[in-house]
Amino acid sequence: MTHVAVVGGGPAGLSAALFTAKNDLETTVFDADETWMHKAHLFNYLGIESEDGTAFVEDAREQVAGFGVDYRETEVTGVSEAEDGFTVATEDGEVEADYVVLATGADRSLAEDLGASFTDEDVVDVDVDMETSVRGVYATGAMVRAEEWQAIIAAGDGAAAALNILSAEKGEHFHDFDVPDDAA
Repeated sequence: MTHVAVVGGGPAGLSAALFTAKNDLETTVFDADETWMHKAHLFNYLGIESEDGTAFVEDAREQVAGFGVDYRETEVTGVSEAEDGFTVATEDGEVEADYVVLATGADRSLAEDLGASFTDEDVVDVDVDMETSVRGVYATGAMVRAEEWQAIIAAGDGAAAALNILSAEKGEHFHDFDVPDDAA
């Protein structure tokens, strides 16, 4: 089974995990629980009139857990290319993955260690699908935007990364669009 490793448990990481797990890809989230959302209050997130950032993260974690995400509260100490994908190293051991989504806020060190390209503004250079110059590695949110840090933007970046992974796995453009059985 295809395995996606998501490094970071804020809006970008949890959004990527939601899309991949919901669509039957094995997904592990590695979260040091240092998201800026713990300092935020949301008034500008579509669909949420007002919510504490920590409550939002807790709701999002519960949602991804419902789709079978393997959530690990641990710090990632390194990511390296392996024979058939990537190795994610933590204090607790190593995990092999086919894809990696980096959602570590403004900490760009893992992308740098992997040899990803950076822009002149010292942010990770990605394509429209959030893929870095390292095939199979995606960067999201504050990693790819100079001073444009918003939860809703980050969540969109995570979703774009996940949809690109799903499209690659299915061999065609993938659209995650749910329709209730009783919809006309």
